[in-house]
Amino acid sequence: MLDCILSAAELSQDDIVIEIGPGLGILTKSLVERAGKVIAIELDSRLVSILKKRLSSSSNIKIVHADILKVTPEQLLGNDLATFKLVRGYKVVANLPYYITSPVLRHFLEASLKPSMMVIMVQSEVGEAIAAIPGKMSLLSVRTQLYSKPTIVARVPAKSFYPPPKVNSLVLRLDVYSHLPIGISDVTDFLDTVSCGFSSPRKQLRNSLAQALGMPPDQVALLLGRAGVEARRRAETLSLEEWSKVWKVFAPLRKESRC
Repeated sequence: MLDCILSAAELSQDDIVIEIGPGLGILTKSLVERAGKVIAIELDSRLVSILKKRLSSSSNIKIVHADILKVTPEQLLGNDLATFKLVRGYKVVANLPYYITSPVLRHFLEASLKPSMMVIMVQSEVGEAIAAIPGKMSLLSVRTQLYSKPTIVARVPAKSFYPPPKVNSLVLRLDVYSHLPIGISDVTDFLDTVSCGFSSPRKQLRNSLAQALGMPPDQVALLLGRAGVEARRRAETLSLEEWSKVWKVFAPLRKESRC
């Protein structure tokens, strides 16, 4: 599992790596050996003490006692921004619990200083949702794929750990785009429109959008037709490009709404 993560991250001495939740430092030690600089963020003060003792001989690691969601990438990188110049951007490596996966992805992918790559181990169900294709899309997959290209690197069965957890995991690589893959001028408004579409995912798109936006279903169907999207489709079937067309049609007309 460690070799899989390290291989996917494609590390060199030119890389800065932000590791989230290093725990006892098993992966951290290998990251330190391969990267130019490792910034490890740990919330548990007891583990921070252990990490500092175990990695005291390494000069290229900074251990930070903090909540990752309360510190920005700029704050974490500090002077390393100038030292490494971040020509390729920094990389993020993490083993993410289910409850924090989406917030962490948003924290980095929507940051002003984005990573070039994220390699994360997540619960299988969550990883599948992130990497979904049209037909199985969700708000999480649209939000993530707006900023990055997800690739499932490996599947990790529960028996790979001791004691084994109740769920399987997978290693996911996110290659972050330097520019958005679709032409939208207002990311917040675009994602709000998508959120409205997924507000009632079991309903046809015309009905879920009508309910969320406070518009008559017939008007919604007409607008969807202008976007080239069949009104009876469900939100999960739309591609990123189709969502951009829907947003461009609805943006000038829809009421202010946060779905």
